[in-house]
Amino acid sequence: MTIEALDQLRSQIPTLSKSERAALAQELIMSLDGLQDDAIEQAWDDEIMRRIVQVEAGQANFLTRDEFRQKMRSRIGT
Repeated sequence: MTIEALDQLRSQIPTLSKSERAALAQELIMSLDGLQDDAIEQAWDDEIMRRIVQVEAGQANFLTRDEFRQKMRSRIGT
């Protein structure tokens, strides 16, 4: 893309509505991630469902914010 074309796109941004700018921003951010890997997406979906089932069954262990901070600080050494 040429500098002129990019400048033209930039000049049109203020004419977009807030929701249009948000949709454009989302598409731009998603384009940085590269191609979607369906296997990875499915693995994340499976993990999310596994965690939901654990929470609903009362099998999940929850941490308070302070416990979480302490755990993270011990991991990073601060």
